[in-house]
Amino acid sequence: MFVNLRCIKKIQIARLLTTGLVLSIVMLCWEDLDHHVVSHVRSYSYRFLVNNHNFLNSSYNLDTNGHRRSFGNSLDPSPLHPYLINQLKKCSNSNDILLLVFVKSSPQNDDRRHEIRKTWGNEDYIQEKFNANVKIVFVLGVHPDLRQRRSQKNVESEAWAYNDIIQQNFMDTFHNLTTKLIMQFHWATKYCPKAKFVMSCDDDIFVHMPNMVGYLRSLEQKHVSNFWVGHVHRGAPPIRRIESKYHVPMKLYPWVSYPDYTSGAGYVVSGDVAAKIYQVMQILNPSMYIDDVFMGMCAQVIGVTPQDYVYFSGEAVTRYHPCIYARMITSHGHADDVRVLWKEATDPQVERMSKGFLSNLYCTAVKVALLCLPHQRGTYGCLGAFT
Repeated sequence: MFVNLRCIKKIQIARLLTTGLVLSIVMLCWEDLDHHVVSHVRSYSYRFLVNNHNFLNSSYNLDTNGHRRSFGNSLDPSPLHPYLINQLKKCSNSNDILLLVFVKSSPQNDDRRHEIRKTWGNEDYIQEKFNANVKIVFVLGVHPDLRQRRSQKNVESEAWAYNDIIQQNFMDTFHNLTTKLIMQFHWATKYCPKAKFVMSCDDDIFVHMPNMVGYLRSLEQKHVSNFWVGHVHRGAPPIRRIESKYHVPMKLYPWVSYPDYTSGAGYVVSGDVAAKIYQVMQILNPSMYIDDVFMGMCAQVIGVTPQDYVYFSGEAVTRYHPCIYARMITSHGHADDVRVLWKEATDPQVERMSKGFLSNLYCTAVKVALLCLPHQRGTYGCLGAFT
């Protein structure tokens, strides 16, 4: 057989150049590759092969002297700060509270709070329309900028007018979100212990309250306990890049995988879990400033596993369509369009569209196009098209 040696040399040279180019790209992008690929492989391997986070009990609990162990840039070791504003009567006259909602807000976000009160967080409307006792509480720290402290007077006036703001004396910053989380579960346990379900969410969340009430009532009929539901993150690795907002240094959390947790944008726990979580919060070191991860750590200790429900959003905005509205529970990223979305999502036409065989078939096709096709990236997973 005749072999063209010149052709072989050209092929070898091409392979050599291609290999060199690939290696050069890998070396240049290694940091990103390590973050997005290697760290996730390690984390998922630990999550699905080992699936054991018993180290949390011994590494993050109180030391022998009853003090919280110090981890890196730890927060104030005290789990509680003084209440500047409290609502002692919010739940005192209610013995049958279906849902207590904590909305994590900031002092300057009064416009978001007003929009929520006019839409999905209108307690009177929920009671009248759905015969459901739902309590909405906005959770605040104090403005971190001393020059903006005049806003405190505005917050106090707002709290007096609406009786739905609680505030503790800590800086309202990203790195104090765990402090705000502890505040929520302390308040739920002490001032609203009879609530059947407790929700924590951001102030740019949209909650489809009619669907939420129906969903929780179905759970209530089943007498659920040890219940925690939301958009679940499984096998998530700590982010080690310093420039990231969610950067967690090795000295704070040296392990390769977080326990399973739900997105902090919005999740629900049963009342018994809220009480257990607060008990654990008094034991675990609150140095983990990513609040939804800290929630996962607490739940791991008490043996509560988060359940994923496809219509709880993660960090993205839902696809806008009546077929989506018919089943949605939450959607994240609605700082400016809450009122418009509330009007569209609760339109009576939405309910009519979801009834009947042909309507269900049509909506399934629409949801497949919105949630399942590769070029579409919605808030909900493809499973939502068939749920």
